[in-house]
Amino acid sequence: MAKIIERHFENPFPEYSEDSAKNVISNKTIDKLNKVVTGLDEKWETCMRQLSQCQSHDYTVYTGTSGIAMLRFLKDPDDKANLLEVKRLLMLNNLKKKRLTFLCGDAGPLALGAVVSYKLGDVVFSRSLIEELAELQKAVINYKADLPNEYMYGRAGYLYAILYINKHISPPPIDDYLIRKVVEAIFNAGQVESRNNMCNQPLLYKWHDSYYLGAAHGMSGIMYLLLQARNYVRESELNDLIKPTIDYLTSKKFASGNFPSSLGSQSDKYIQWCHGAPGFVFMYSEAYKVFGDQKYLQMALKSAEVVWNRGLITKGYSLCHGVSGNAYCFLEMYQTTKDLKHLYRAIKFAEWCIDYTKEHEEHEPDRPLSLFEGIAGPMYLLVDIQKPMHAKFPGFTL
Repeated sequence: MAKIIERHFENPFPEYSEDSAKNVISNKTIDKLNKVVTGLDEKWETCMRQLSQCQSHDYTVYTGTSGIAMLRFLKDPDDKANLLEVKRLLMLNNLKKKRLTFLCGDAGPLALGAVVSYKLGDVVFSRSLIEELAELQKAVINYKADLPNEYMYGRAGYLYAILYINKHISPPPIDDYLIRKVVEAIFNAGQVESRNNMCNQPLLYKWHDSYYLGAAHGMSGIMYLLLQARNYVRESELNDLIKPTIDYLTSKKFASGNFPSSLGSQSDKYIQWCHGAPGFVFMYSEAYKVFGDQKYLQMALKSAEVVWNRGLITKGYSLCHGVSGNAYCFLEMYQTTKDLKHLYRAIKFAEWCIDYTKEHEEHEPDRPLSLFEGIAGPMYLLVDIQKPMHAKFPGFTL
């Protein structure tokens, strides 16, 4: 039996009702969010000056300057001066040609740089960055290469980068053939791993000697990215590979409604984007959109309930393993169902981030400015939630 380890604060917010929500879902709330973002801007600009003085060499989206660039891009995507600052923060001359994913490697800065350059009208430079990104494909499309398939460091993270470019540049510059080869490599690698372990399910993925299940390193994140790439996935693959794998993951659910971080784990303690129910919300929601099966919508709703009840976690306010990341679960459910209950819940979690105190975290983030571990994450949420039907978990939802 799974052991529940409490790592969250008791949710102090009233359950949704028209009466409880009337002062929450309103123009007054949007005004409050705007004021908070403006207030944080001053702190953030001071932090940015300090970061520049330190000459940080971390250019990643996850903990480096490209994550700050994403926030600037979200706040003002059409201002030329801002776009030039975004481009500077990507540190495109410092890329190390090592990791190839959107969050933790070169693919993120390259994809963002291509889109920003396109918006600036520098089509030639945009094309050169796209070509540089495409050159990373060799290890990706070879499914026998020593490369994981998960999102943060593996093939799924590269897949997101090329899909991101095609979504934001018109006409889409990444050839369908390349995207299809990446999708095929992910399928092939999962089938080989499953056969090698004599498993009944069609796909299995390992990272650091464990079969992780969550969004960042595990199977739910991989399935979510493949579902978002459904235009490049064959009907037989949807029905014979993805759907059975999702159903297999469902069979691993704890009685609490949460999910283990990896196969064999009986510790019911993680309620955060990278591990546990939050990542499953996105997978199930997308599965419902693709397959139209109500059971996936019900699983998404049940997973979101876990997040509402246990998602004010003591780890802090970050996107990766904190409250702002968990808030995106409710924005996803609001977009899927149009039920105001989920928007109400997202705003309450955002308010928790606004009213944040030292008593609400176990320890200060190692990278307190960053998008996925620091203050830039909740700032991103506070900007994004002002247009809730268009909000997207940064670097994960297309």
